[in-house]
Amino acid sequence: MTTDPSPPSRPDQVPQPPPPADEQARLALEKKRERYVWYYLAYFLFGIHIVAFVMIYAVMSTK
Repeated sequence: MTTDPSPPSRPDQVPQPPPPADEQARLALEKKRERYVWYYLAYFLFGIHIVAFVMIYAVMSTK
């Protein structure tokens, strides 16, 4: 006797309808804004490194 660990499929369950169009638009906008936040963070961190390298160069090149 083997027991199947997966739950049995229930044919009497109706599939969930897709979310409304306004919610899909809101989720798409949220995903887009989150992507922009990651871009801004990446540019900020890149800029901080550039400034740090310039400052290190300035300090090392002084006599």
